Amino acid sequence: MDVPTEWDVVPSTPAQIDAVANECRRMVSRRALVAAGVAVVPIPGVDWATSVGVLLKLLPDINHKFGLSAEQVERLAPDRRLVVFKAITAGGTMLVGRIVTRELVVALLRMVGVRLSAQQAVKYVPIAGQGLSAVLNYGALRYVCEQHIRQCMSICEQLRLPAPTAVESP
Repeated sequence: MDVPTEWDVVPSTPAQIDAVANECRRMVSRRALVAAGVAVVPIPGVDWATSVGVLLKLLPDINHKFGLSAEQVERLAPDRRLVVFKAITAGGTMLVGRIVTRELVVALLRMVGVRLSAQQAVKYVPIAGQGLSAVLNYGALRYVCEQHIRQCMSICEQLRLPAPTAVESP
Protein backbone atom coordinates (compact mmCIF):
# COMPACT_ATOMS: atom_id res chain seq x y z
CA MET A 1 0.00 0.00 0.00
CA ASP A 2 1.33 3.45 -0.90
CA VAL A 3 2.22 5.64 2.04
CA PRO A 4 0.69 9.10 1.63
CA THR A 5 3.19 11.93 1.45
CA GLU A 6 2.81 15.05 3.53
CA TRP A 7 0.79 16.75 0.77
CA ASP A 8 -1.08 13.66 -0.45
CA VAL A 9 -3.06 12.91 2.71
CA VAL A 10 -6.43 11.89 1.26
CA PRO A 11 -6.62 8.15 0.42
CA SER A 12 -6.71 8.01 -3.35
CA THR A 13 -7.32 4.41 -4.38
CA PRO A 14 -10.28 2.17 -3.55
CA ALA A 15 -7.93 -0.14 -1.62
CA GLN A 16 -6.58 2.76 0.46
CA ILE A 17 -10.09 4.07 1.16
CA ASP A 18 -11.29 0.62 2.24
CA ALA A 19 -8.20 0.08 4.41
CA VAL A 20 -8.74 3.39 6.21
CA ALA A 21 -12.47 2.66 6.64
CA ASN A 22 -11.73 -0.76 8.15
CA GLU A 23 -9.14 0.73 10.50
CA CYS A 24 -11.68 3.37 11.58
CA ARG A 25 -14.37 0.74 12.15
CA ARG A 26 -12.02 -1.25 14.41
CA MET A 27 -11.20 1.92 16.33
CA VAL A 28 -14.93 2.73 16.68
CA SER A 29 -15.73 -0.78 17.92
CA ARG A 30 -13.10 -0.59 20.66
CA ARG A 31 -14.17 2.82 21.91
CA ALA A 32 -17.89 2.05 21.64
CA LEU A 33 -17.31 -1.01 23.84
CA VAL A 34 -15.75 1.22 26.48
CA ALA A 35 -18.73 3.59 26.30
CA ALA A 36 -21.11 0.62 26.52
CA GLY A 37 -19.31 -0.52 29.66
CA VAL A 38 -19.91 2.87 31.23
CA ALA A 39 -23.59 2.71 30.21
CA VAL A 40 -24.03 -0.22 32.58
CA VAL A 41 -23.37 2.09 35.54
CA PRO A 42 -26.78 3.12 36.91
CA ILE A 43 -25.84 6.78 37.43
CA PRO A 44 -27.93 9.12 35.25
CA GLY A 45 -25.99 11.20 32.74
CA VAL A 46 -22.66 9.40 33.02
CA ASP A 47 -23.32 7.46 29.83
CA TRP A 48 -24.31 10.62 27.92
CA ALA A 49 -21.18 12.40 29.08
CA THR A 50 -19.11 9.38 28.07
CA SER A 51 -20.80 9.16 24.66
CA VAL A 52 -20.13 12.85 24.00
CA GLY A 53 -16.52 12.45 25.13
CA VAL A 54 -16.00 9.36 22.97
CA LEU A 55 -17.45 11.09 19.89
CA LEU A 56 -15.42 14.25 20.53
CA LYS A 57 -12.32 12.07 20.24
CA LEU A 58 -13.49 9.58 17.58
CA LEU A 59 -14.90 11.91 14.94
CA PRO A 60 -11.74 14.04 14.60
CA ASP A 61 -9.66 10.83 14.58
CA ILE A 62 -11.77 9.48 11.70
CA ASN A 63 -11.41 12.78 9.83
CA HIS A 64 -7.65 12.66 10.36
CA LYS A 65 -7.31 9.06 9.14
CA PHE A 66 -9.14 10.00 5.92
CA GLY A 67 -7.00 13.13 5.49
CA LEU A 68 -10.06 15.32 6.01
CA SER A 69 -9.36 17.08 9.30
CA ALA A 70 -9.51 20.87 9.28
CA GLU A 71 -5.70 21.07 9.61
CA GLN A 72 -5.08 18.61 6.79
CA VAL A 73 -7.51 20.33 4.43
CA GLU A 74 -5.91 23.71 5.17
CA ARG A 75 -2.50 22.26 4.30
CA LEU A 76 -3.59 21.31 0.78
CA ALA A 77 -2.80 23.38 -2.26
CA PRO A 78 -5.49 26.04 -2.84
CA ASP A 79 -6.99 24.37 -5.93
CA ARG A 80 -7.13 20.96 -4.20
CA ARG A 81 -8.60 22.55 -1.05
CA LEU A 82 -11.39 24.07 -3.16
CA VAL A 83 -12.20 20.64 -4.62
CA VAL A 84 -12.29 19.13 -1.10
CA PHE A 85 -14.62 21.86 0.18
CA LYS A 86 -16.93 21.38 -2.81
CA ALA A 87 -17.04 17.63 -2.14
CA ILE A 88 -17.76 18.24 1.55
CA THR A 89 -20.53 20.70 0.71
CA ALA A 90 -22.05 18.35 -1.87
CA GLY A 91 -22.05 15.55 0.71
CA GLY A 92 -24.06 17.66 3.15
CA THR A 93 -21.95 16.58 6.09
CA MET A 94 -21.49 18.75 9.14
CA LEU A 95 -18.40 17.05 10.58
CA VAL A 96 -15.91 16.49 7.77
CA GLY A 97 -13.20 19.12 7.43
CA ARG A 98 -14.37 20.98 10.51
CA ILE A 99 -13.29 21.28 14.07
CA VAL A 100 -15.62 18.96 15.98
CA THR A 101 -17.17 20.77 18.94
CA ARG A 102 -19.28 19.59 21.83
CA GLU A 103 -22.29 21.39 20.32
CA LEU A 104 -21.92 19.52 17.01
CA VAL A 105 -21.66 16.20 18.85
CA VAL A 106 -24.74 16.92 20.98
CA ALA A 107 -26.69 17.87 17.83
CA LEU A 108 -25.56 14.62 16.23
CA LEU A 109 -26.60 12.61 19.28
CA ARG A 110 -30.01 14.28 19.20
CA MET A 111 -30.43 12.89 15.69
CA VAL A 112 -30.24 9.40 17.20
CA GLY A 113 -32.11 10.58 20.29
CA VAL A 114 -34.78 7.89 20.17
CA ARG A 115 -32.17 5.19 20.78
CA LEU A 116 -30.51 7.12 23.57
CA SER A 117 -33.85 8.05 25.19
CA ALA A 118 -34.82 4.39 25.21
CA GLN A 119 -31.40 3.59 26.60
CA GLN A 120 -31.96 6.03 29.50
CA ALA A 121 -35.40 4.57 30.23
CA VAL A 122 -34.36 0.90 30.28
CA LYS A 123 -31.36 1.66 32.46
CA TYR A 124 -33.55 1.60 35.58
CA VAL A 125 -34.75 -1.97 35.03
CA PRO A 126 -32.39 -4.04 37.21
CA ILE A 127 -29.65 -6.03 35.44
CA ALA A 128 -31.41 -6.71 32.11
CA GLY A 129 -32.13 -3.02 31.66
CA GLN A 130 -28.54 -2.06 32.28
CA GLY A 131 -27.39 -4.64 29.75
CA LEU A 132 -29.90 -3.37 27.19
CA SER A 133 -28.78 0.18 27.96
CA ALA A 134 -25.19 -0.81 27.14
CA VAL A 135 -26.27 -2.47 23.87
CA LEU A 136 -28.29 0.59 22.81
CA ASN A 137 -25.42 2.94 23.67
CA TYR A 138 -22.98 0.78 21.68
CA GLY A 139 -25.38 0.67 18.73
CA ALA A 140 -25.98 4.41 18.74
CA LEU A 141 -22.25 5.21 18.77
CA ARG A 142 -21.55 2.68 16.03
CA TYR A 143 -24.40 4.10 13.94
CA VAL A 144 -23.18 7.71 14.24
CA CYS A 145 -19.60 6.76 13.47
CA GLU A 146 -20.55 4.47 10.58
CA GLN A 147 -22.48 7.31 8.96
CA HIS A 148 -19.46 9.56 9.39
CA ILE A 149 -17.10 6.93 7.93
CA ARG A 150 -19.39 6.54 4.91
CA GLN A 151 -19.44 10.31 4.38
CA CYS A 152 -15.65 10.41 4.50
CA MET A 153 -15.44 7.49 2.07
CA SER A 154 -17.87 9.24 -0.27
CA ILE A 155 -15.81 12.42 -0.24
CA CYS A 156 -12.62 10.45 -0.94
CA GLU A 157 -14.37 8.70 -3.83
CA GLN A 158 -15.54 12.06 -5.22
CA LEU A 159 -11.99 13.36 -5.04
CA ARG A 160 -10.85 10.41 -7.18
CA LEU A 161 -13.13 11.43 -10.06
CA PRO A 162 -11.39 13.18 -12.94
CA ALA A 163 -11.82 16.92 -13.00
CA PRO A 164 -14.38 18.13 -15.54
CA THR A 165 -12.86 19.41 -18.74
CA ALA A 166 -13.62 22.90 -19.89
CA VAL A 167 -15.75 23.16 -23.00
CA GLU A 168 -14.85 26.08 -25.18
CA SER A 169 -17.71 28.27 -26.36
CA PRO A 170 -18.14 28.65 -30.14
